[in-house]
Amino acid sequence: MVAGPVVIGAYLVGSAVTSIDRSRSADRLAVAATTVRTAVDTLCQQLRTAAEVVALAGDQAVAARQVVDRGLAAAVRITDLGGQVLHTTTPLPAASWRDCADRTPADAPPGALAARVELRDATGAARGAVTAAQPVDPAFVARLAVLTGAAVTLLEGPDPASRLRHTTESAGVREAVLGAVGGLEDEQVVGTDDGRYLRRVGPSDGQPLSLVLSVPSDRPPSLYAVLVAAVLLAVLLAVVVAGRLARATSRPLVELAGAVDRVARGDLTARVPVRGRDEIGRLAGAFNRMTRETGTYVAALTSSRDQLRGHLEVLGDTLASTHDLQRILRVILHSAIAATGARAGAVLLVDPGGLLVAQATEGLEAPAGEPGPVRVPLADLVGAVTVSGEARRGRVEPTVAPSAEPPCRTYIAVPFAAPRDGGVPWADSPSPRPGGPPSGAAPATFGVLALYDRLGGEDFADDDLVTLRTFAGHAAVAVDNVRVHEETQRLSLTDPLTGLWNYRYLRQSLRREVERATRFGRMLSVLALDLDRFKHVNDTHGHAAGDRVLVEFARRIRGEIREVDLAFRLGGEEFVVLLPETDAVGAATVAERLGAAVRDAPIAVGGLAAPVLVPVTVSIGVAVHPDHGGTGQEVLNAADEALYAAKASGRDTCRVAGAAKAPAPGLPAPAGSDEGAPRAGARREPPAQPGAGGNGSESEVVPGSGAATPRGATSGPHPPRQSRGR
Repeated sequence: MVAGPVVIGAYLVGSAVTSIDRSRSADRLAVAATTVRTAVDTLCQQLRTAAEVVALAGDQAVAARQVVDRGLAAAVRITDLGGQVLHTTTPLPAASWRDCADRTPADAPPGALAARVELRDATGAARGAVTAAQPVDPAFVARLAVLTGAAVTLLEGPDPASRLRHTTESAGVREAVLGAVGGLEDEQVVGTDDGRYLRRVGPSDGQPLSLVLSVPSDRPPSLYAVLVAAVLLAVLLAVVVAGRLARATSRPLVELAGAVDRVARGDLTARVPVRGRDEIGRLAGAFNRMTRETGTYVAALTSSRDQLRGHLEVLGDTLASTHDLQRILRVILHSAIAATGARAGAVLLVDPGGLLVAQATEGLEAPAGEPGPVRVPLADLVGAVTVSGEARRGRVEPTVAPSAEPPCRTYIAVPFAAPRDGGVPWADSPSPRPGGPPSGAAPATFGVLALYDRLGGEDFADDDLVTLRTFAGHAAVAVDNVRVHEETQRLSLTDPLTGLWNYRYLRQSLRREVERATRFGRMLSVLALDLDRFKHVNDTHGHAAGDRVLVEFARRIRGEIREVDLAFRLGGEEFVVLLPETDAVGAATVAERLGAAVRDAPIAVGGLAAPVLVPVTVSIGVAVHPDHGGTGQEVLNAADEALYAAKASGRDTCRVAGAAKAPAPGLPAPAGSDEGAPRAGARREPPAQPGAGGNGSESEVVPGSGAATPRGATSGPHPPRQSRGR
């Protein structure tokens, strides 16, 4: 009651004094703005006069020097019609020069003000221009401040967010001035917190500079202190009076209400003094007990939340840093167990046999009498979750526990649902992976995350079910990402038509095999194959028939080579085969076998009702490392030259690099090729020549390939195996 009128009166007094001070400061700034415009306009007129004097002089160079010496301009520049500088005085002001007549705002602060006059000859024809300039520097700004009686600040540009370029403001108020300029418009006066009034001037016609003028406030510096002191004194008196009343009547209720407000804002440390044993005292005691118990519960929830966030961070880091499925599943399982307080758990995926197989376990004993991982039929307790796709939790009675399930008292299980948005279903994979469902089944659920026996003997709660669904979602995405990564890697290294490796993988494999052969003193043979007259097949039977011939030829290549050999399609009808640890005689034998496999059985093309048998032959070139080249590219080039020799000799034949005649199977190689060379697998000392360790120009690395050398059939559709733990 006392403070209200006092505050209102103080506000009215302060407002009146501030309004009067603002009006006077605005008048001072208006006069200063007019002075600034007049000074800049006078300077521009002076510069134009100086430029005209130079333009009219007979010797412009002498006139320019005289103009500068007399102080009419700081610099004069004479240019021709093309802008080429004919004469200039020194030193020149900093760029850029801002023409006084320019009406468009500048993007950057001018280094000087300039006036430009055309230079004409005796006939009146224009032959150039004379420009007189005066620098816009701190001295220029200081002169404006003296003329206006106000502090002057030059901004870098017309933008409200421009920075200070030159200023006469003291260092203590520069930041405040710059902060107040942000939303300032021309002719508008604003005040700062430190008692100054500002006004922005320009840029405008005839005044291209962006300036800010400021004057100090005239109001008494102690005005607000006196007003605040009066208000505080009145409030203090009111508090003293109210305190006496509260102590006698309403203090306990006010304390209780204040504590309730603090708790509502989240402060669970609020307590109410218990001043007696009456009803208010008992209410205060009950309130204190409630806040203590609530604080304990919130602390436990906060700890659980932080722990869950930590596990999710570990999951995110793991998913982003590796494609190792086993590692991802182990991290997910460990995080789920730690987040729910379970004793044990397992991640089970459906295998091609229709059983749930444990891919990662923790806290589970190995099944009695059954070697290997835990296997659960789809009809059992956890298996039913896979079939139904619905999460479950509950208790298991010892008398009805399934024999295949891990022994437990309580359990909780959440299915893994294969991602469908943007992903590829399991059934679309060309070959099922371990842990995936049978090809063609395409179930929505392909596994289960199961936890057993929560520590402390309590049942799993609905919150645990929500948490477990989060981890199961991460697991499903991880499994699908691994599959997509493997499929992408396979597609990047294989030819889509024939399933053989492509040229990209040839370069990598050739470098690797040459390095291995050099390191162990072995030989490496390269076969370059080209189907004879393949264009005739396309022209006669169509491109679909040509594709059928290429697919069948690739199949016959796979049938004639070893598990360690590598077959590639370079493009069109060109193929390459790498034969590790094979000499020229062995390579010629393989080449003869490949030629016979194609020659002896024409390829059927066309429809099923009336297939057409197309006779096909192949020409083959053979080269051996290190006899025909020290690097992979050299050996490949030698095999290619031998292929051309086979083509030139009538096709349907084989030629060894440097040989005039193809070696017969089982016989020594012809002279000039690999005579006396060791057989396949025989050790041989590497040749003493540079580059035998591999061609550095062939070091293209397939993205994501930390792959080991593939075993088994070395032509698609199986990409190199992904190494674990990358």
